Amino acid sequence: MTRDRFLPIHDPQLLAAGERVLGAEFRAMSERVLAASALTSRFNLLPFDDEAGRAALLEEILGRPLPPRLTVYPPFYTDHGLRLELGERVFINQGCTFLDFAGIRLGDGVMVGPKATFITVGHPVDPEERRHYLSGAPILVEDNVWIGAGATVLPGVTIGRDAVIAAGAIVADDVPARSLVAGPKASVLRSW
Repeated sequence: MTRDRFLPIHDPQLLAAGERVLGAEFRAMSERVLAASALTSRFNLLPFDDEAGRAALLEEILGRPLPPRLTVYPPFYTDHGLRLELGERVFINQGCTFLDFAGIRLGDGVMVGPKATFITVGHPVDPEERRHYLSGAPILVEDNVWIGAGATVLPGVTIGRDAVIAAGAIVADDVPARSLVAGPKASVLRSW
């Protein structure tokens, strides 16, 4: 699977690496966050056996028909929803979070363990700029990837086909196809 399989990577709705969200775009994003939060709250309150109700709300959250054999267990969280693209046979376990403003694409057959988190936007490190804008980049997860419980995938990451992300891993760099990654990534990069 390539990025072109879904929206073109140069789609103006997606943030390029380091692009900033400012002004009117930020206000529109804030409005969508409120709408998506209301929809996901309703989704998460439905009885577990109300598959039709969950499917209808999920279509509203994503803004498109659901792909075949998609499974999403509540609770499910997204801050935007319209930029979360899911392939066929995707399985998303309980308690997962998708901050998808810059775009998240999960390819066919992707399995996501409970409490995994995907983050496409963040704040600048500089404290003077931190409250003034957001920056980010899309996440691409290629076909047949398994993401373990509690893993975190950060902006701009591509995870190659058939890869495995171990439980609790923090993924800040691209992951080659058919590889296993594990462990925390955090380390001091600079001081000020």
